[in-house]
Amino acid sequence: MKKNSTRDLFEVALLTAGWFALSTQLYHNVVDGLAHGVPWQSSLLNFFSYFTILTNLFLAASLTLPRFLPDMALSRFLEQPGVRSASLTYIVIVGAVYELLLRHLWSPSGLQWLADLLLHDVIPLGYFVYWIRYVPPARLRWRDALVWLIFPVGYFVYTMLRGSVFGHYPYPFFNVPQLGYDGVLLNAVFFAIGFFGTGALVVALDARVKAAQPARVEAGRDEAER
Repeated sequence: MKKNSTRDLFEVALLTAGWFALSTQLYHNVVDGLAHGVPWQSSLLNFFSYFTILTNLFLAASLTLPRFLPDMALSRFLEQPGVRSASLTYIVIVGAVYELLLRHLWSPSGLQWLADLLLHDVIPLGYFVYWIRYVPPARLRWRDALVWLIFPVGYFVYTMLRGSVFGHYPYPFFNVPQLGYDGVLLNAVFFAIGFFGTGALVVALDARVKAAQPARVEAGRDEAER
């Protein structure tokens, strides 16, 4: 692999931004929790209860493992164009939901502002450009958009179970004490539609935009394999 290829630089920039933002956010969560009498163990568990964190963690890992441990079966799995496409679906939802529903709820400053910007704006946009430019066509089918619902549906079930035990709901649209189960389930349906619609758009882009540029995509793949 060429060590200074554009693809290499793009991947390193994305994974560096991801790990920096995640570690910064984790540090602030734990420190702020301790300042308010919350044990660090609780802050740690709460940190990993956010879909934003889990998605960015998956993206960072999916770019890091193939680069440093390319022979691992997990690395080969994460490099599959279909997995990259599912990741794009999730990170686009992260950015869109934050922009439309959550941004107004707080005003971070300093390094926390930078981490917030990276997690919700820079990485979603950067990963979209990376997917368009460097991920080979995946020959996706419409049913793939349904398969990609497994992660968000599983996350929703986990959030409901965890919330019923610990009373912590990471997002206001899933807050059972305030909205009731009827309201939360209705929101979940809307989110499922949003995830499927975004996944379907990714499938369409894969079929039309990327397949229309086979030479460029193949060249990028050959460059990465050198």
